Amino acid sequence: MERHTESGPITAASRITSLDLIRGVAVLGILLMNAVHFKFAAVPYLNLSAGGSKTWLDWAVGVFGEILVDQKFMGLFSLLFGAGVVLFLGRVEARGGRKVLLSLWRNGLLLAIGVLHSLLWSGDVLTAYAISSVVLIALRKLPAQALVIIGAGLFLVPVAVDSVLQSVVNATDISLVGIWVQPGAVSVSEESTQELLDWVTLNYFVRGLALILMGAGLYQLGFMSGEMSTGTYRKVAFIGLGVGLPLAAAGVIITVMSDFSRDVAFISQIPNHLGTIPASLGYMSVLILWNRGSDGWLKRRFRAAGRMALTNYLTQTILGVLVLAVWLGDADVNRSGIVLFVVTVWVLQLWWSQAWLSRFRFGPAEWLWRVATYRRWQPLRGS
Repeated sequence: MERHTESGPITAASRITSLDLIRGVAVLGILLMNAVHFKFAAVPYLNLSAGGSKTWLDWAVGVFGEILVDQKFMGLFSLLFGAGVVLFLGRVEARGGRKVLLSLWRNGLLLAIGVLHSLLWSGDVLTAYAISSVVLIALRKLPAQALVIIGAGLFLVPVAVDSVLQSVVNATDISLVGIWVQPGAVSVSEESTQELLDWVTLNYFVRGLALILMGAGLYQLGFMSGEMSTGTYRKVAFIGLGVGLPLAAAGVIITVMSDFSRDVAFISQIPNHLGTIPASLGYMSVLILWNRGSDGWLKRRFRAAGRMALTNYLTQTILGVLVLAVWLGDADVNRSGIVLFVVTVWVLQLWWSQAWLSRFRFGPAEWLWRVATYRRWQPLRGS
């Protein structure tokens, strides 16, 4: 499978279709969890009992999200970002450009996009990705296996941090309001609670950085571009999902059995965290195997959504904030209702992505980012 190395528009023949497909599924998948945050903010995102869960169907939706979606599709997105940084560096190097400076400039622009995005919604990940790219660029000369190992090792750091944070919470009266609902919790000081929030934010950043490094290494090994054997992907899918999803289920069971107590607020997240890498790689393997089959209308639409991932990610936020936070801000919407919103957005994005790319070479946000990156006009209309 050829990897594109030119600075001009990428032709259909030179695209790595497996990456487009994975990216399309990932960007649509993360909306399932982000939509909860759009409507209810952070607490119900972390705690199923904190809002939006009234009927058995709401609980089923919440548990489904915790086990099959939470962290897994963001894991795919993070792995893909690492691959994208390496792919960009390779293209620039192939044409003799200043790859490091141009990549830093490109991700500096992404940082600016992320900052603007965060003004609309606090759950932005683009700023963390842009900052993480600097670390990956600095480590770009390491062997692919080393990047995977470093990323996997770094991914274990939040496990230790969560254990320490749980000990701190259990030994103090720090309120977890804003992180974890605990009736009657008393905050000893806003400063202490904010410090706890800072550690939680740092944990999320480290997780993203670890996956980005792993993604870069896996791409260089040919795993993400579909260059390995069918047997390899089947094995990874079987083991990854067989290990990752039961771990995520264990975390949910621990949380529910403790009645969502603050006593397990952090340690109950550890099983899901440990299951993220195997589950994400399992999902990725399934998608690569699907990509090898005959083309169909649904597969082509997911690829189109992946080619417009930045546009779709940003428009998800715009639609989510406008519909769920503003228009339905005072409405009594539960988790089942949020699923209806998510499915509607999926249909829209699967439709408009292919419709747009049938006329234009890039998505709107991708085109603007490209123009700003190269600081010259880029062709937009398709040939």
